[in-house]
Amino acid sequence: MISDKLKLDDVDRQIISLVQEDPNLTHTEIASKINRSQPTVGMRIKKLEKNGILQFQPGINFKKVDLNLATVEIKTKDPKEIMDMAKHCPFMLNAFKLSGEHNVCILLASSKLQKLDNIVNYHFRNNPQISSVSMEIVLDIAKDFILPIDFDSEEHDPTLENGCGEKCKVKLAKAKELI
Repeated sequence: MISDKLKLDDVDRQIISLVQEDPNLTHTEIASKINRSQPTVGMRIKKLEKNGILQFQPGINFKKVDLNLATVEIKTKDPKEIMDMAKHCPFMLNAFKLSGEHNVCILLASSKLQKLDNIVNYHFRNNPQISSVSMEIVLDIAKDFILPIDFDSEEHDPTLENGCGEKCKVKLAKAKELI
């Protein structure tokens, strides 16, 4: 059970559920709903945050905005290289190491589909370490989906030949490592 693995009791689960439903609830409002004191709720939330169980993440709600979101699944000989790339590329919201046929999944976002296609072509389809690439455009999202976005991506106009050009954060990060 998830709560056992995370070592959560019923009060912690209630707090997390309420905060997930409405992140704007005050500690006093939560306390009232679960019949606990406000200081107890505050201490519990602080403990959950300190342990990395509860986080408040600002970002864009992809359910409510008109941005292109894509998943890219990759089969590569070097998943670490792709995971490192995702840490720097402003188009890559996150990357996940997978088991199965594909070993990396990446979430990409941009206001223009052509930019996403160029990123995939430049970084993945032209990479000899990668044997399979599958890009899917997300058409609908069931629940609110909040992710931080790097607005620097709008300043980049990636091409198949040059990626994002001289300002490519992936190239810049690689150059720093070589120094």
